[in-house]
Parts: sequence; structure tokens; C-alpha cells
Amino acid sequence: MKTLKIAIQKSGRLNEKSVELLKNCGLSFDNYKSSLISPVSNFPLEILFLRDDDIPEYVQDGIADLGIVGENMIQETEVDVNYLQRLGFGKCTLKIAVPNNSNFQTLTDLQGKSIATSYPAILGKFLKENNIQSDIRMISGSVEISPGLGLSDAIFDIVSTGGTLKSNGLKPFADVMSSEAILIGNKNIENQDLIEELIARIQSVLRAKETKYVVLNVAKANLPQVIELLPGVKSPSVVPLAEEDWVAVHTVIPERDFWDKISKLKQAGAQGIVVMPIEKIIV
Repeated sequence: MKTLKIAIQKSGRLNEKSVELLKNCGLSFDNYKSSLISPVSNFPLEILFLRDDDIPEYVQDGIADLGIVGENMIQETEVDVNYLQRLGFGKCTLKIAVPNNSNFQTLTDLQGKSIATSYPAILGKFLKENNIQSDIRMISGSVEISPGLGLSDAIFDIVSTGGTLKSNGLKPFADVMSSEAILIGNKNIENQDLIEELIARIQSVLRAKETKYVVLNVAKANLPQVIELLPGVKSPSVVPLAEEDWVAVHTVIPERDFWDKISKLKQAGAQGIVVMPIEKIIV
């Protein structure tokens, strides 16, 4: 059986979350801080630790079967790969930003202006779609200082919190694309059974992070109202209690609905609500 290879960032904003995800999938590996390749001892997989801008092409060229990389790098390198799973971390927005004291009002104000960026392909496509001709100036790193040094009129870069923009006297001007970490695969990938097994593990971890396990007590008379609020994975589990006419209900609640559901459950007569994290959900 061929050993799969998956490429992830050696360092950077996606490294820690990528390693955490793979370990939560039950994969055992060590020495990832000091090695470019780390074998997994309990799954036919090797982990390659690479620069993020190398990962898309490694996957496209078949050097790695899989990769975890930001969608922005996939778009920037313009590779031909399969999108296998959105991973929900590393979320950011790529924005055009301008100096706080600038007079830019609309996109057309960028006509003929210079924009510094590390993502010329994404920016160029955006400007072309909006019929704007600007001077794209390629800069590797520290893009935010370009307007202050007189190197550009604006910048185009990743923005997570906006703190770096503020500290450099810049303000957001236009959103170009949203990005998050993506599991990608080579178009001619083999060992599809292994790929599906790994994806199933990843999906079970992601589902668990999006839900809470809830146990509550409720009088049998109020059970129908409570059950109506709790779909569960398939349906809630109902267990009789020692106290007659009372039951315990076990279920899961999506994280996004959690507080709204808890409030409605209490109104429906639920008591003794216990909430627990879930490690994995396998369906």
C-alpha cells in the first residue's frame, strides 16, 4: 500500500491548527518542529512541512497527495487541484487598504494608482474584472509600510483583525476575497480508500467542534416540547430517571444555536442542564 503524503505549513498562521487537526484525527507523529518530513506511526501517511506558497504546486505536481493551505495561496498560484474539505480555521479577508488621510472614495479612484502586494495574481484579476488599470508593485513582506515610504498609493494584503493596518496609518478600502484553510488533493490521486478514511476522520473532528453534548432533566409532561427543540444527530436519547415522571434527555446542539436553544429549553421546562465538549462525531 502506497504511503500518502500531506503537505502543511512548517511555520506560520496555519501550522499550529493544521498539526492540531491531524493529531485530533488520531494520527501519531513527532519531531515536526525539527524535520521537513515526519512519518505517521499509525496510518500510512507522511507529513511534509513546507513554505505555504510551495504547497499548492507540490500537490498539483504530485509530490504531495494532499495539502492544507489557505485558499488565498491556491488562488494566487493558480494551480489545478481538487478542493476536498474546508477546514474552518485560518479565516481572513484579502483587502485593499489606503492611508487614513487619502481621498479615495470608489474603486475608480484606484485608476492609475500604485498598489503594493504579495498577491499580484489575485489583485490583477480583481482589477481586471472592475476595468481598473493600476500599477501593481510586488513586495514580499511588510506590505503595510509601502505607502508611508512613498512606494505605493495603496496596499493589498491579508487582514485578520485590522490591527496591523491601524498601526501603519491605513484603513480598509475594498474587500477582494475571503480565505480559510482548505484540504486540497492532487487531480490524479491514488489510494482513494485512504483519502476517504482521512477525510472522514477530519470531518468527524470538524463536526465535533461545531456541536455541544447536552444532558438535561425534564418532566414527562414537558418532554414533547423539549424533543421538538432537540433534533440530535438522529434523534435525542431519552432515559427514565429514578424519580417517577421524570426523564433525562441526551442530545447534541450546534454551536451556532447553543444559547438560543438553552434559553428555549429552560422555558420548556428543562432542568439540570449539563453541557460537555465533544471530541469526535462519526456518522
